[in-house]
Amino acid sequence: MQEIGESRKKVALRLARVEGQLRGIKALVEGGADCEDIAMQMTAARRALDRAFYEMLACSLLSHVDEEPSPATVRESTGELMRLLVKFA
Repeated sequence: MQEIGESRKKVALRLARVEGQLRGIKALVEGGADCEDIAMQMTAARRALDRAFYEMLACSLLSHVDEEPSPATVRESTGELMRLLVKFA
């Protein structure tokens, strides 16, 4: 379970960086920066947020595999994660 805690710490750090990126983007918008530069920064923030999302799903998968006692229940919980991937893709 320590690995899950480490994954959560990584996600929290990544989200803190995204938060900083968003503040920077807001400053660019308010400062009248070039639209292409703003779009580039938005793309970087969106990708960082996507990476945090997928890392969180990986953490969820790991916790399901670690917690489930039988292959059948692992398969069932993995199916739920697959549903989430499709839903949020």
